[in-house]
Amino acid sequence: MGTALIVGAGPTGLTLACSLARQGTEVRIIEKSTGFQTSSRGKALNTRSLEVLGDLGLGDRLLAAGRTSLPFRKYFDGEFVADSDPVATAGSAPDSRYPFGLFIPQWRVEGLLREQLAGYGVEVELGTELADFSQDEHGVTAVLTDGRQITADYLVGCDGGRSPIRKRLGIPFEGSSDPEQAMVCGDVEVEGLDRGVWHQWFGAEGALLLCPFEDSPKWQFQAAPERDASGAMVEPSLESFQRIFDRYAGLPGVRLHNATWLSTWRVNVRMAERYRVGRVLLAGDAAHVHPIAGGLGMNTGIQDAWNLGWKLGHVLDGLAGPGLLDSYQEERLPIAAWTLNLTSAALATINESVRTPGVGLEAGRTDDLTGLGIDYRWSALSDDRLAGPLRAGDRAPDAPLESPEGVGTRLFDLYAGGRFTLLSFGCPAPEIGPAVRTVAVEAGPGSFRDPDGHARRAYGVERDALVLVRPDHHVALTVPASDSGAVRDYLATLGR
Repeated sequence: MGTALIVGAGPTGLTLACSLARQGTEVRIIEKSTGFQTSSRGKALNTRSLEVLGDLGLGDRLLAAGRTSLPFRKYFDGEFVADSDPVATAGSAPDSRYPFGLFIPQWRVEGLLREQLAGYGVEVELGTELADFSQDEHGVTAVLTDGRQITADYLVGCDGGRSPIRKRLGIPFEGSSDPEQAMVCGDVEVEGLDRGVWHQWFGAEGALLLCPFEDSPKWQFQAAPERDASGAMVEPSLESFQRIFDRYAGLPGVRLHNATWLSTWRVNVRMAERYRVGRVLLAGDAAHVHPIAGGLGMNTGIQDAWNLGWKLGHVLDGLAGPGLLDSYQEERLPIAAWTLNLTSAALATINESVRTPGVGLEAGRTDDLTGLGIDYRWSALSDDRLAGPLRAGDRAPDAPLESPEGVGTRLFDLYAGGRFTLLSFGCPAPEIGPAVRTVAVEAGPGSFRDPDGHARRAYGVERDALVLVRPDHHVALTVPASDSGAVRDYLATLGR
């Protein structure tokens, strides 16, 4: 059994640590800060991230800690325009348990991930900073600032947009920055505003957004920065936030107080040229940064970790060859490029649209923001031999089923746990081995039932067929039911 060292205990590092620890991999996660961060930062999980964290066992706790619906209250030049609810039309769907996103501050997501990780006996090592590292064909040696050393088989840098690990590797961080296109952000308490809506003031000068959080006195403040007489940006402070609020909102009875996070965000659109150098890998903001439009920052990092986690676990457990790790960059780097383009376009649309009365943040929304449409059809791990509507590399849809005992369940409940799953439609599931769970659907006595045909329709299966699903819920292989040998061959050569 190998070991992994994760540097950085934000959502990306914690998701990766949970994924590895659940697989039984020895993992350490270090964080240079002496305390856990309490600022909101990212404030929403999209549908795909909810599926990911739900698989890790956090679904119900996340839903209890956030809110699935938050109406937008829009103003223009200080006057109320309209209320709208972008997710009001979302309903249940057979192919996803979460047909919505979740408004939840990043600190709360991190707390629940740490709680889950502690259940595996792993704690974040606070106040532990990486000073340097070296690697050879046998592993990685990390040197801490206090002189201690940690040896591991692999090192993963989840250490943010300024990643010292990326810089130490000499990996270019390509893209552009616009320091003049900026936003001030913070967490404040507000007296005199309705906490049931996200207040959004727009006008010719820009925007002010105040978003409340569930079961917390805090609101997230976002606005165009205040500028002095020379045109220079004023550093964020409670006093500058109050002046900005008074200028945009014109509500003299509303006071801001107890600011606990003050920050200036500037537009950076960059991505790492590579995600892996030998035994060292990058994930999350260390690998890519992009505009905040669409709220994809925290989500993209979580989904990086989800893609990497099962692969690194399989390599460390000897279930796959080290070549499997090459597919991490192959699959996730194009997704980062797509995300940079999507969020840059959304930000440009929002910047233009908010100058029109009644138009707000919805202008930058697309269905792509759910994350459900992300696929890896181009990947070397995708082997499609049925050529149906659902292709190898696509996200494997969820669907309701009925167990052999007549109990309702869902495919994603059967997929959970970090293993491959072989779906056998219309025929008994072949024995593949202990590393693969098998699920026979409508294959006679003892199989799962698909009473409404949701599973067959979702997977585009008309005849008897086998569908191999990866631990991250993407389709690996589709073959006719008679070709179980192809499944064994796929797994035997994985990453080798």
